[in-house]
Amino acid sequence: MARLLQAPPKFHPSEWDIANKMQCASTESQKSRSERMTAESRRLLDEIEKTTQKTQSDANKKIEQRREEIKFWKQELDNKREQIIHETEVLLTFKTRLEKSLESCKEPLIIAQKCLLNRQRRAGIDLVHDEVEQELVKEAEVLQGVIALLGRTLEQTNEQIRLNRSAKYNLEMDLKDKFTALMIDDYCASLTNNIRDIRYADNAVKIEGNFVSPEDWRDFSNINVEKADKQRNNSLALRVLIDGILSQTANDIRKQCEMVNVAFRNRVKEVKDAKHKLETLLAMVMDETSSQEKNIAALKKAITDKEGPVKVAQTRLEARNHRPNVELCYDTVQYKLISEVQEITKNIQRQDTLAQAETELKGLNRRQLSLEEEIQVKENTLYIDEVLCMQMRESVYINNF
Repeated sequence: MARLLQAPPKFHPSEWDIANKMQCASTESQKSRSERMTAESRRLLDEIEKTTQKTQSDANKKIEQRREEIKFWKQELDNKREQIIHETEVLLTFKTRLEKSLESCKEPLIIAQKCLLNRQRRAGIDLVHDEVEQELVKEAEVLQGVIALLGRTLEQTNEQIRLNRSAKYNLEMDLKDKFTALMIDDYCASLTNNIRDIRYADNAVKIEGNFVSPEDWRDFSNINVEKADKQRNNSLALRVLIDGILSQTANDIRKQCEMVNVAFRNRVKEVKDAKHKLETLLAMVMDETSSQEKNIAALKKAITDKEGPVKVAQTRLEARNHRPNVELCYDTVQYKLISEVQEITKNIQRQDTLAQAETELKGLNRRQLSLEEEIQVKENTLYIDEVLCMQMRESVYINNF
């Protein structure tokens, strides 16, 4: 108990002095370290602030650059979209021209085929494979070839329109994504440190999902632009081709149509000339027939007229044959009578010309029938060519579509 109440030990003044000095030194050291830390902290804070501001400024610049880049590609895509839309609309008008041209070829082909069919109704020698038929066959072949060519070109045009629309769709999808990306980056550019919308986002810095490199991003839009340009150029080339085909086919059809019409006009003239000659010959034959009929009548009358004299002469001879005895003399009368009978008989026998004349008359009649039939053949041909075919062909008109 006594020890518990014992006074604490006493220190030597030197110890007290040393202790005070140590406290001062330790305090000064601590203060110095704290001051250095404060200075370092301030420097670090300043550095962090500057770095943060610089980083945020750089980020803002990058966002702005990205926005400008998106705007550039968006404008490029939009321009190509407008171009491909315009080109598709123009190509659609060319498709309409092709369809109209194709439709316009059907009637001339039907008419050419009808003309060929009608001309099969020509008769006799007029059923000939003439220049008209050759040109009609060629016209049908030309029209069939043109129809086939226009059909293939129309299919190619439909395919090009599909490709144009596909390129337009790709551009529009890319534009839609660019619009969304630009809206997001516009929102990001509007964010500041003092607005309420900012917040912590866990795992925001993780690169997950279908991220692509900037090169791939640019390449994607560039490919869409190049595809649109390619299809636009193909469409332009196709329009030039269509223009050429429509012009050339119209010229070919028009030229062949005129060739057929010229052949028809020439053939009609030939048939009319032939018909006129046949009619002239028919008139000559009919005149000759009339003349021959008169000749036969004259021959028959001449034969009839000789019957009296020969009967008289023969009766006289018969009577004189009954003279008696020496009176039965071969005198000059007898001689003359015999000579008369012989002469008349001979002249009558010479009338076999009548048979020949009748034969010639029959030949003339046959020739008349043949000429009349041939004239009817020519009239039938003229009706087919001039009335049926040529009038039908007047409705053929080749437009430049």
